[in-house]
Amino acid sequence: MQIQEHLTISAALPSDAARATLVGRVWLEGQGAVLVRVTPQAVFDISTVAPTMSDLLELPDPSAAVRACAGVMLGDTPSILKNSAHDQRKTSQPWLMAPNDLQAIKATGVTFVNSVLERVIEEQARGDAAKAENVRQAVVAVIGENLSHVKPGSPEAARLKEVLVAQGAWSQYLEVAIGPDAEVFTKSAPMSAVGTGAEVGIHPRSHWNNPEPEIVLAVNSRAQVKGATLGNDVNLRDFEGRSALLLGKAKDNNASCAIGPCIRLFDDHFDMDDVRGCDLAMEVRGAGGFVMQGVSSMSQISRDPLELVSHVIGQYHQYPDGVMFFLGTMFAPIQDRHGPGQGFTHEVGDLAMVSTPSLGTLVNRVNTCDKITPWTYGARALMRDLARRQLV
Repeated sequence: MQIQEHLTISAALPSDAARATLVGRVWLEGQGAVLVRVTPQAVFDISTVAPTMSDLLELPDPSAAVRACAGVMLGDTPSILKNSAHDQRKTSQPWLMAPNDLQAIKATGVTFVNSVLERVIEEQARGDAAKAENVRQAVVAVIGENLSHVKPGSPEAARLKEVLVAQGAWSQYLEVAIGPDAEVFTKSAPMSAVGTGAEVGIHPRSHWNNPEPEIVLAVNSRAQVKGATLGNDVNLRDFEGRSALLLGKAKDNNASCAIGPCIRLFDDHFDMDDVRGCDLAMEVRGAGGFVMQGVSSMSQISRDPLELVSHVIGQYHQYPDGVMFFLGTMFAPIQDRHGPGQGFTHEVGDLAMVSTPSLGTLVNRVNTCDKITPWTYGARALMRDLARRQLV
């Protein structure tokens, strides 16, 4: 399957794109990263509203400010989407980057029962996919139905912990799943995310890994959520399963974080309640006709998104440039790919698609991180480009 099939107006943008306030960034040769508004017809430079996405989200009403800006047209949207395919890209023409820039990229995990179970299984299997199925049966037999209706941090959760500890079934993942403190980690560095159409990276030494389809909240420095987009938190299950201290290596590699295609700003047609109601579809297509599909429903999340935001930013930790915040996933791929009991793992060349009607589709091709173009465009380069354009 060609990646270009998912870089069309109907596939990439929200189903109601005509009324959505969509913002992002495009690469312009000679200018660097440029803040834009995306409509079904065209893409417009909105640098006069704010020089960076971080600055835009600090405005009292980003959506109103964007809609009030005429902007300079940079090209028609179908052409820019098509040019965002990594293998067909003409660098002399605009293409979509990840929509965020200076924000910290943070994530939370084990926020759904399925993901809790899979993390416990990884831990018990010590990162060995061949052992996962036997461990899965044993773990589910003990805790399978005990977690689905437990409110994290509640007295009921504390009592359940006592029971599971007594059964020898307690885990560091259960602690963050039903304990008072959510798991929060740094997914990758600011400016390091790749956008739709780009390659995403898995470590060449990983033999058990998976995509993680997630909603990503766009949060400003005052902990206000101003919009949302899609993300793929590429994860190495074997690395993390060997040791929780390898979480950084399991999560943060070249091109292992994909965000896009655009941030949909909150307005009269889209708000946090719409985020809470999203169902994310995940599809992976690979060689030999392999297809894996699944759904992650935000209605099943164990902690409300705004509660999770409070675990990231507030009186205990500040982010002056804002945060892009991955909310976790209930999608835990266990479909056998290479034989019974082997479960799922990526192969180079896989096409990974994350989609939901209100946010569109994020599509990426899988490669090993050492084969993907190295990340070189960081904050210093952005500041130099903004200064050249007299925006800072």
